Amino acid sequence: MSQTSRTVEQIVNGREVSDGAGVRLLRVLNQPQQRRLDPFLMLDEFRSDNPDDYIAGFPSHPHRGFETVTYMLDGRMRHRDNAGNEGLLGPGGVQWMTAGRGIVHSEIPEQQDGLMHGFQLWINLPAKNKMAEPGYRDIQADAIPQWRDEAGNAFKLLAGRLGERRGPVERPDTEPLYLDIALAPGASLWLPLPAEHHAFAYPYQGGLSLAGTPIKARQMAILDNRGDGALLENGGEESRLLLLAAKPLNEPIAQWGPFVMNSREEIETAIADYSEGRF
Repeated sequence: MSQTSRTVEQIVNGREVSDGAGVRLLRVLNQPQQRRLDPFLMLDEFRSDNPDDYIAGFPSHPHRGFETVTYMLDGRMRHRDNAGNEGLLGPGGVQWMTAGRGIVHSEIPEQQDGLMHGFQLWINLPAKNKMAEPGYRDIQADAIPQWRDEAGNAFKLLAGRLGERRGPVERPDTEPLYLDIALAPGASLWLPLPAEHHAFAYPYQGGLSLAGTPIKARQMAILDNRGDGALLENGGEESRLLLLAAKPLNEPIAQWGPFVMNSREEIETAIADYSEGRF
């Protein structure tokens, strides 16, 4: 069976921003790409060995209408929310939170020095689930499937399915695939992807090429939807990347800060509900 790789439709350079209580991070995916990468809403990378850049973390703040996925490579993050959930996310772990109809939570680093490195991804919820009950789950590193192939490429399957393997999280409607891949020097890799799913790659260490297009570290490559997979090649030292794909919802997107709904009226209701203590 012939294999046709998707190609790189667009390369996006993230922008440095400050969020929470002064946490410095790189905002990779934001509102300009939301429609094209539906249901993905946002991707931030935070990476610093200077505690002043992150130690105050993200004090209590609300969300409604989507899911947040926090993936830690280095460091620890403490989660608390108004539903009574509390957890400590360690290196290699994933926190999957469904905001649903509304949740107020905090994310605070629990170390005074050392490297803090990770990602936060926002995934939209379909209109039918935006007012669902909130949910929260901590997934530690040893619960995430990890393996190497014959070429020496290493894989972590954070969510979704790849062949017969299944990640610890599978979601209806959006069917997200979330992979952390280490490409061995000089290796190539073919990954099958459903044609109807939107997809992007984000190398966070070292560069690589995708279907012949070079991508530098900390650049997001949006993949087109023509082809049945992605061909990744690494000509240099080991490179590490996130590869994500999901089924689009094809619904209106209305966002105001931490609220993502389908209309302005729903956003106004979310603001009123939060300000009047109904979360």
